[in-house]
Amino acid sequence: MNRALTARLLRLLLVAGWTGTVFVFLVLLLDRVAGEGQRLLLPFLAAGTAAVGLVAAREPLDRLVRGLTHHRLTTPYSVLAQTTARVGAGSLEEALPGLAQVLAEGTDAQRAVVWLVVDDRLVATATFPADGRPPDVADNLAVLLARPDTDHVVPVLDGTELRAALAIGKPDAPITPADQRLMQDVADGAGLLLRSVQRRVELQERVRQADELAVQLRESRRRLTRAREVERRRLIGELSHATTDRLDALHGALDEAVDGLRADSDAAATGGPPETVDALSRARVALDELLDRFRVIARGVYPAVLRDQGPAAALDEVIADLPRSVRLTGEVAERLGWEVESGIYYLAAAAVTHLGDRPARTELHVHLEHHDERLSVRVDDPELGPGSAVALRGELAGDIERLAALGGDVDVAEYAAGVTIVAWLPDRLEPLVGSGTGP
Repeated sequence: MNRALTARLLRLLLVAGWTGTVFVFLVLLLDRVAGEGQRLLLPFLAAGTAAVGLVAAREPLDRLVRGLTHHRLTTPYSVLAQTTARVGAGSLEEALPGLAQVLAEGTDAQRAVVWLVVDDRLVATATFPADGRPPDVADNLAVLLARPDTDHVVPVLDGTELRAALAIGKPDAPITPADQRLMQDVADGAGLLLRSVQRRVELQERVRQADELAVQLRESRRRLTRAREVERRRLIGELSHATTDRLDALHGALDEAVDGLRADSDAAATGGPPETVDALSRARVALDELLDRFRVIARGVYPAVLRDQGPAAALDEVIADLPRSVRLTGEVAERLGWEVESGIYYLAAAAVTHLGDRPARTELHVHLEHHDERLSVRVDDPELGPGSAVALRGELAGDIERLAALGGDVDVAEYAAGVTIVAWLPDRLEPLVGSGTGP
C-alpha cells in the first residue's frame, strides 16, 4: 500500500481514537456527577477538550505517524509555509532543498528536483535526496520530460513566463491524482516565491561571471605587460646588433679617410689618393648597409603592410628580400586584432629570416591558417639536421615568449628530413566568460 495513504489512514484512526476516548471518558465520568441541566453541555465540553488536545498533540502525533510509516504528512500549504519562512529568513541554501524534500515526501517519490530558469535554460537547483553531482541542465520542458529519472513535471508560471519546474521520479509506483494535485497546488502558490528566488540565483550568476571576468582581465593585463617587456628587449637587441658592428666599420673607414686627407692636402684637392678614395667608398657602403638595416628594424617595429593588408602580404615582403626560395600558402579571409596578427607575423618573420638567410637546395614552406578560433602559422624546413630544434627554439626564444604571454603556443619539432615550427594564437585576446563554463 502507498505509504502516503497508510499515513493518512493511521492519522485518521489516531484522531478518531483520541476523540472517541475523550467523549466516552468525559461523558461517562461526568454524567454521574452532573446535574440534569448540565448533562446537555457534556458533548460540547468533550468536543472542546478533544480539539484542544489535538492541537497540543499535533507535533507528537505527526512524529508518531512518521515513525510508524516512515512518511511525512505534507500539504501544499505546509510546503509553501516552510519554504516562505526559509526564504524570508534569507536562507536560499535551505529554501529550495527544503521544497524538494517536502515534494518528495508529500508524493512519496524517490527523487524530487526543483528546476529554475537561468539564461533561458532549466538548471537543477535543488535535488532531494542530494546526490552531490554538478547541477544538471535541460534546454526546455520537453527535454526535461524525456529524462529517464523524471516521471512527472509541473511548470511554475509567472503569468505566461516560465519561472521554474517541479519534477519527481517514482519508478516503482504510479503518479496518483493526489500527487498531481499536490504538485499543481504547490506550483500555483510558488510562482511569486520562486520568482524572487530565481532573481537571486540570476544575480549570483551575474556576480560569479563578473568575478570571473575580473580574474581574466587581470590575467590578460599581466600577459600583455609581459609581452610588452619581451618586445622591448627584442627591440633593444635589434638596435644593438644593427649599430655596434656597422657603426664600428663606418667609424674606422671615416678615420682612415681623414688620416689620408691630412697626409696629403694637395692630393685631396684633386680628388684624393687611392687609399682615401677607397676608405670613403667603404664608408659609403657601410652607411648604406646601416640604413638598410634600420629600414628592416623599422619595418619589424611597425610593418605598414601588416597594418594595411594583413600577415600574408607582410610575410610576402619579408620573403622577397631573402636569398632562399620560400613558398607561402594559405590566407586569412578576415582581419583580426592587431595583437593577434602581429604576434603570428613576428614569429613567422623571425623564423623565415633565420632559416632563409642563405641559399639552399630546397625551399621553405610557410602556411597561414585561421581555423577553430585560432590563427596559426606552420614553417617547414626539410634541410635542418638532427639537434637543430633546440638551437632553433633558442633563436626564437623572444618570439616564443611573446606568444605565450598572449595566450598562444609554439611547437618546434624534428622529423626525418627536417624541422617544423607550428605557432598559434587565439583569434580573440580579450577575456571571455562562458555561459555556464569557462578557453
